[in-house]
Amino acid sequence: MSAQHAHLSPEQRELLTRCEELARDVFEPMVRAGEAGHVNRRLNAALGEHGLLARALRHGGDIAAVDLCVIREGLARHSPESETAFAVQCLGSHPLLVAGHAATRDEWLPRLADGTAVAAFALTEPGGGSDVASLGLRAEPDGDGFRLTGEKAFISNAPEADIYAVFARTTEGAGARGITCFAVPAASGGLSGETTPLVSGHPIGRLTFDGVHATREQMVGEQDRGFGVAMRTLDLFRPSVGAFAVGMAQAALDAAVHHAATRTAFGHPLSAFQGVTHQLADVATRVQAARLLVHAAAAAYDAREPGTTRASAMAKLFATEAATDAIDVAIQVHGARALERGHMLERLYREVRGTRIYEGASEVQREIVARELFRDLPPA
Repeated sequence: MSAQHAHLSPEQRELLTRCEELARDVFEPMVRAGEAGHVNRRLNAALGEHGLLARALRHGGDIAAVDLCVIREGLARHSPESETAFAVQCLGSHPLLVAGHAATRDEWLPRLADGTAVAAFALTEPGGGSDVASLGLRAEPDGDGFRLTGEKAFISNAPEADIYAVFARTTEGAGARGITCFAVPAASGGLSGETTPLVSGHPIGRLTFDGVHATREQMVGEQDRGFGVAMRTLDLFRPSVGAFAVGMAQAALDAAVHHAATRTAFGHPLSAFQGVTHQLADVATRVQAARLLVHAAAAAYDAREPGTTRASAMAKLFATEAATDAIDVAIQVHGARALERGHMLERLYREVRGTRIYEGASEVQREIVARELFRDLPPA
């Protein structure tokens, strides 16, 4: 393992190597055999078979955030789509793991951990994504439970997931304090959906809830406390979005360096031109800085240190924007061939764009950092 990961423990470096090898040799062939825009159940089962899902969905609490980042970087370096399948499965399962009723956990977690069932995290709505407190999907009391009415949009794995962690409003006018999370099986009456085609091949869609019944035992956590469930999940996963971006950025940098060393122009390899090599030097520096920011934020989360919200926001912001730049530079070095459909860099170009939007757009991350800066000022 190179000096890029010298700050990791031997066990974490071993985990990273294993994930890179699995992504390259096992998962990527399954990705290529799958259908873009749809859940790849064979891939999900392989993620379970090789123990990655079980590692993230162990009974008793969260996976270490640093380990989550290591797994996501390793998978993303050789197979971004398999990384996304892993991350989305864990994201949708996590609320059930940490706050679901015992019956819900017993029924679903074994199948989610072995990849034979597919989960989804249903938070975003057509009217907005980052403003979680304003969501409008209603959960109205009905006998022994609730009736869910409304829509969700841009939900990863929808409408093909088997179980959804759904966030709905149980108390009107209460903002973030009036939201409850429910575990809603796909077979529930009144639940329907459709696929939303994206630039990338990511499986994502829209859900419609037409009076979907959910019992009180399907609540994930307490009534009106769903915002905390959502934030606990996002706080864990936000730094690892940066790790996903770092993995893709490293893949792009590696490809660009190899191309510059072997491609000849005007009688010299591209590596002889400072206009090329200095750009790559800047990219390498930003990628390593992003990696360290991501791991520092994850380590702070694991240690339950104060200030983790700002650290996570910085990590996601810097890493996703650095990755976008890294892939853009790599494409520029390669030239037109990198824009051919199916080229590795063309795939990365489509995959990386969403990282600056989901789980809090870059603008939201900047707002978080700015607020934290001014909150630290001493009283006048």
